Amino acid sequence: MTPPVTEDYRSLALWLDNHPGSLEPRPPLSGDTEADVAIVGGGYSGLWTAYYLLRLDPTLRIVVIEKEIVGYGASGRNGGWCIGDLAAGPERHEEVAGNEAARRFLGELFDSVDEVGRVAERDGIDCHYAKSGTIRLARNRAQLVRQQEEVEHQQRRFGLTDEDLRLLSREDARSHVNATDVLGGLYFAHSAALHPVRLVRGLGESVERLGGIIAEQTTATVVEPGRVSTDRGTVRADVVVRALEGYTPDLEGHGRTLSPLYSLMVATEPLGDDTWAEIGLGERQTFADDRHLVVYGQRTADDRIAFGGRGAPYGFGSRIDQAIEQRSRIHDRIVATLVELLPVLEDVAITHRWGGVLGVPRDWFPSVGFDRTTGMAWAGGYVGEGVAASNLAGRTLADLITGTESPRVDLPWVGHRSRSWEPEPLRWLAINGALAVMGIADRSEARTGRDSTLARWMWKLMR
Repeated sequence: MTPPVTEDYRSLALWLDNHPGSLEPRPPLSGDTEADVAIVGGGYSGLWTAYYLLRLDPTLRIVVIEKEIVGYGASGRNGGWCIGDLAAGPERHEEVAGNEAARRFLGELFDSVDEVGRVAERDGIDCHYAKSGTIRLARNRAQLVRQQEEVEHQQRRFGLTDEDLRLLSREDARSHVNATDVLGGLYFAHSAALHPVRLVRGLGESVERLGGIIAEQTTATVVEPGRVSTDRGTVRADVVVRALEGYTPDLEGHGRTLSPLYSLMVATEPLGDDTWAEIGLGERQTFADDRHLVVYGQRTADDRIAFGGRGAPYGFGSRIDQAIEQRSRIHDRIVATLVELLPVLEDVAITHRWGGVLGVPRDWFPSVGFDRTTGMAWAGGYVGEGVAASNLAGRTLADLITGTESPRVDLPWVGHRSRSWEPEPLRWLAINGALAVMGIADRSEARTGRDSTLARWMWKLMR
C-alpha cells in the first residue's frame, strides 16, 4: 500500500510548501527485481543520470531508488541557484589536469546552466527558470580586493571575458541590489534562479515518461557491484549508481566518504512593488556578498526573498538533525544578516525556515566516475553548488556508462577519488573548528577591512 502523504514533506521547505502538484509518494519497490541500471538517490544527480541514459538508449531498464520522495533532500531544499561554478575552482582543476582541461571544464559548467533551461523548456517543466546572473557584493575592503584579484586572475588565466565575469562599481552594484555598505561588486553571467522542487519533480516525471521506474519510500542499505539491497527487496543490475550526496554516510561502508554540512534558509512573505523598487533585483538576479561563511539569496517568482547561509555546526558522526533544519539559532542569524543587508525588510514577516545537508568531500573536489570492471558509478560532493553541476554529472555518467564519446568523459573530476574524512572525533573538531575560524575571519574583515590570513590558511588546510 502506498503510504499517505504527510504534512512533514511540505513543512521541509518553502519550495515543497508552495509546489502546486501532489507530493504523495510513488509506490515502493515491490520485491526483488532486475534492471540494467540501478540508481540510488532520487535527487538531481540520480534523475539527470536516468534522464540522459534513457535519451541515449530508450531500451535500458532503469530503477531509481529513493528513501523518501523525489525532492526530499538537497534537491528540494537548496537556494535555487543554478550556477556554473564549483567550490573547487578552476585553479584546482588546472592542478589536476592542466590549463586546457580546466578551461574546458569551465565551459561545460557554463553550458550546464543553459542545458537546464533547455530541458525545462523542451519537457514543459515550469521551474521559474530566469537566467539573469549573480551579483556578488563587496561590502568591505577585503572583499573588494579579493574580487579585483579574482576577476583579473580568471580573465588572464582561464580566458574569461567581461561577458562572463566583470567588476561592478559601487553604483552599478547597488543598481542591481540596493544593499548597505556596498563598495563594489562583480557580475557572473552563468547563473539562473529557479524553483528547485518544480525542477526535480518535473525531472522525475520526465524520467517516467521515458520509461524509467522510480521507487520511493525504499531505503537502500547496501550498495555493491551488481546489487542494491533495500528494505523492500533487492535490485540486481549490471550498473549501480551511487547518487546520495549529503546522505551518503547512511550507506554501509561510506561513513567517511562525504560529510553532511548544513545550509539553512528563510523566506519572507511576498513583498509589494514599493519594497521591490527600493531593493532592486528586477530581473531576479541571484545575490550574495563575499564573506567566507557563504550567504545567498534570490527573488522568487512569487516576489519573496529566499535567503540562506552556512554556519550551522556539523553533527558528530555525520548526524542529521531535522530540528536544526527547521528552527535553530542559525536561522535567527540569517534573518539578522538579511535585515542588515536590506534594512527595508526589518518589519517583514518571515514565513518559512528550513535547511538541509550538502555533501562535502575531504578535498572539496566533486567527483564523477564509472568503474567498468565492477559496474559501480557515482556522482556528488558538490559542496552546495550542485543544481547545474549535477546536470553535467548526469550527462557525463550517461556517456561513461553507454560508452558514448563526448568532451565530458575526460574532464578533471572524472574518476577523481577524494581521500576519506578523518575518523571521529577528529572530523567533528576539524569541521566545526573551520566554521568557527571562518566566522572570526568575517568579523575581523568587517571591522578592519583587511584580508584575513587566518581564513586563507584554513582554506588551504581544509583542501
